[in-house]
Amino acid sequence: MDEVIGDCALYEGGRRRPGRIDLADAGRTARTVQGGKGFVWIGLQQPTAEEIAVVAEAFGLPALAVEDAVKAHQRPKLEVYGDVVFVVIKPVRYVDHEEVVDVTEIAVFLGRNFVVTVRHGHSDVLRRVRAEIDDEGSDLAAHGPTGVLYRTADLVVDGYEEAISSIDVDVDEIELQVFGAEQHDVDDDENSERIYKLKREIAEFRRAVAPLALPLQRLADGAVAGVDAELLQYFRDVHDHVLRAADAIEVHDRLLSDVLQAELARVAARQSRIAVRQNEIAVRQNEDMRKISAWAAIALVPTAIAGIYGMNFDNMPELHWRYGYFGVLTVIGVACVTLYRLFRRNGWL
Repeated sequence: MDEVIGDCALYEGGRRRPGRIDLADAGRTARTVQGGKGFVWIGLQQPTAEEIAVVAEAFGLPALAVEDAVKAHQRPKLEVYGDVVFVVIKPVRYVDHEEVVDVTEIAVFLGRNFVVTVRHGHSDVLRRVRAEIDDEGSDLAAHGPTGVLYRTADLVVDGYEEAISSIDVDVDEIELQVFGAEQHDVDDDENSERIYKLKREIAEFRRAVAPLALPLQRLADGAVAGVDAELLQYFRDVHDHVLRAADAIEVHDRLLSDVLQAELARVAARQSRIAVRQNEIAVRQNEDMRKISAWAAIALVPTAIAGIYGMNFDNMPELHWRYGYFGVLTVIGVACVTLYRLFRRNGWL
């Protein structure tokens, strides 16, 4: 349990009591804190079902929510179980050099006098909230458990906006590769693969952001009992930022879809031009081969006749004919002219 529990502290009068509380005393301490004037915050890191069961028993956490907190991979949501509010939030970090959206998960149990957070994955959001709330100049602890929830949601949504800014840069770069002067320096398959991969990451991003709007709206509208009234306006601000982030994600997704279609159309047009060019080359080669074959056929006539009369046989009547030489030349000339005109008429020459 020491490895699972990140911290366990008591906050009273807007300040943290020095030191840590033992898990065995955490539940009893939370029950003895005067209503609204203090709370216990225990943070768990990727606990197993057996490990979280100890905490669930100490704080009376609902079984269904505990099961969701252990399994993780939940949609962002807000559920109310009697006096306990269960919230799931998904922090996001954009790994720029890999163009990957790293999504983690935080489950938050809010009671009247306690906060139990369960983190899955690597995220520094809860550590930053803990550092802020432990700061003597901060008034977050004075707002009770909902102060922890507000600041957690606020930092998570700030992370959404940072990720969107980084994605903006990559989308602009992709547009330049597809439509700009640099498009010939990048392989077509590489462009398409990069666009598709980024669209897939944005879809994962959207699943973390879009469902969070409704829980934040319920918190901003005061529809959840136990939320500090002073924090309603802050929840409204976070809700507004989530809506803007969701809109930006949709814009990026549609833009990448358009860019992908344009890239595929460009690749198809390029392949079509290549095919046309290859056909033109093939046609030209066929024309050249026909010309070569035609001239070879014409040249074959005098070669064949000259070969026959060059065999030097004694018994060849034409050798003793007075006009044999002129007759042979005439036959060769007539044959060649006939073949030339025939090939010319058929378009071979």
